[in-house]
Amino acid sequence: MKSLPSLKNLFYLVNLYRERNFNRAAKACFVSQSTLSTGIQNLEEQLGQQLIERDHKSFMFTATGEEVVVRAQQLLTDVTDLMEFTQQQSEPMTGKIRVGCIPTIAPFLLGRLLEHCHEKYPKLELQVKEDTTEQLLLALESGTLDVLILALPVDTGTFHTMKVGVDPFKMIMHSTFCNALSVPVDYKELPDNSIFLLQNEHCITGHAISACQMQNTAKVHPFSATSLHTLVQMVNSKLGATFLPQMAIDAGILNGTGLLVLEPPGEAPYRDIGIAWRQTSSRIRSFRMLGDEINSLLADV
Repeated sequence: MKSLPSLKNLFYLVNLYRERNFNRAAKACFVSQSTLSTGIQNLEEQLGQQLIERDHKSFMFTATGEEVVVRAQQLLTDVTDLMEFTQQQSEPMTGKIRVGCIPTIAPFLLGRLLEHCHEKYPKLELQVKEDTTEQLLLALESGTLDVLILALPVDTGTFHTMKVGVDPFKMIMHSTFCNALSVPVDYKELPDNSIFLLQNEHCITGHAISACQMQNTAKVHPFSATSLHTLVQMVNSKLGATFLPQMAIDAGILNGTGLLVLEPPGEAPYRDIGIAWRQTSSRIRSFRMLGDEINSLLADV
């Protein structure tokens, strides 16, 4: 049989493509820069193709190199799944699971989830990463994450999903601002630029606008926050209102403020909480068990 490329050298190549810097890629692989460079050169010699164009100060991937990276990512993902499959046959919820979570869930769930799983599944190691939905889906596709905790509905492509809970939205405003309005609140009474929301890449903004049926965008303030904590500070200044998920309120995000929690007008708005994983993953049993644990944590609040 013809000699096959080393998985280690493919791993070096993928990390170099991801980091776009030899020094950072070497650190990510826990090797010296010379070891990484030599490994990639050996890979080029074995494949008989130039993967990287180099000069003294910079480098770029060739078209062949970029295609090899794509195929190498899939190979490494498949090998990881194979190893996990053999390890999980005897005992689920063991080993390492890399979990991605969106910022509007992570601060209010991950701490409790890590503590709970550490006590119940001592052989399980959860490694967590917080990022936007778009970035997490890319990481799941590339194999750098195993399972995601997201707000549904969202287009997850071909990934499998499992609903693990429901998170209602509440309307939040300062008592002083509320005194000038009738209760229950009518959106039409709200001044223009008085509703504060997150930046568009945060899925809760889309959920709030659609679920709360806000047709008049003039009510929305042009300022867009990067976190729920920033939203709290904005409405605590008595300038308007916002929407927060119940899990954030239960976690104490409003502590020390003069903010009121009100039911939004119309149908009760909410978001579904779910998990997602690759179809090819061999750890479905562990992911479903993890989903059940998240469900129980959300139900206990």
